Amino acid sequence: MESLNLPKKVFLKEVGPRDGLQIEKVFTPTNKKIIMCNLLSECGFDDMQFTAFVHPKAVPNMADSVEVSQKIMRKPGMMYSALVPNKRGYINAAAAGIKKVEMTMSATESHSISNLNCNTSDSLRTIQECLDLGLDIKLIVGLAVTFGCPFEGRPKFERITSIVKELNAMEIREVGLCDTSGVADPRQVYDFSSRLIDSFPDITFYFHAHNTHGTGLANVLAAMQAGIINFDTSIAGLGGCPYAPGASGNLATEDVAQTLKYMDIETGLDIDKLIEASKFAAETVGHHDSATLRAGKMNHLVECGPVMQKNNRKN
Repeated sequence: MESLNLPKKVFLKEVGPRDGLQIEKVFTPTNKKIIMCNLLSECGFDDMQFTAFVHPKAVPNMADSVEVSQKIMRKPGMMYSALVPNKRGYINAAAAGIKKVEMTMSATESHSISNLNCNTSDSLRTIQECLDLGLDIKLIVGLAVTFGCPFEGRPKFERITSIVKELNAMEIREVGLCDTSGVADPRQVYDFSSRLIDSFPDITFYFHAHNTHGTGLANVLAAMQAGIINFDTSIAGLGGCPYAPGASGNLATEDVAQTLKYMDIETGLDIDKLIEASKFAAETVGHHDSATLRAGKMNHLVECGPVMQKNNRKN
C-alpha cells in the first residue's frame, strides 16, 4: 500500500440530508430529516452538510431548512453546515445560526445559467459581496462540473485554474472539486487535483464524487494519491444535481468508509451506526444505491492460511 502514497487518515463530510434529498420528487417529512440527522450525528463525522437555504420553488425538499436547523440535536465539536446558492441564502443561513456554508458556483457558463441563473462572473461577485458583509460565518466554495459539464463537456484545466485564482484572491481557503455529473476518470482527477494543490498551497481542496458511471471509488483513490484528504459522500448513495441531466447519486458514504477501513485508512466513523443511518435513509425515500446495503458488511471475510486442496487424482 505504501507504493500508492496514500494518507493514513481522511475526512468524510456527510452530505446526504442535503444533497441526498434535494433531488427527491416527493417531499421528505421534516421529522424524518431530523431523525436522519440525529442518527448521522452519532456516526463520528466532523462535518455534516444537513440542509440548504434555497428558494422553496427551486428545491422544494429544502423548504424546511430553518425548522430542521432548530430541531436537530447537535453533537459538541461537530460542524453542522449548509449549502447556499446566493447572497439571500447566505444571510438566511447566518440568521439561522449556521456557522459554515458552502456556496456553489459552476466551472462552465452553461451550467451556471441552468443551476444559478447567472454567469460565473456574477457568482464570483456574489461571493465577494457575501464576504464583505462581515458575518460570523465561514464560507467555502464548491465548484460544480469541475471535471465535466452536461452542456459543454470537459472544462479545460486553465478554466478551472482561472476561477480558483479568483477565489484565492478573495481568501477563500476551502474549494470543492465537484464531479457533479459523475463523468470524471481517475487520471483526470489525479491530474487536476495534484496541479491545483501545487499551484494553490493556501487552499484546502476537497473532492465531491458522484458515482454515475461506477467510477466514484476509483476517483476517490486518485484524489487521495494527489494529496486530497477531504471528501463529500452521501449515505445510501442518495442524491444528484437537479440541473445536471443524467447525474445519479453521490458516492455512498458506507461504501467509502468500509473500503478505507480495509485499506487501514482511518475515517473515525462507526460503520455499524453508519449502516443504521443509511438503512433509515433508504427506507425513508424508498431506494438506495449502496453496495453495502445490498451485500452487507465486509467483516464476514476472515484471513486464513493456505488451503490444502484435496488431490482427487488416482495414483
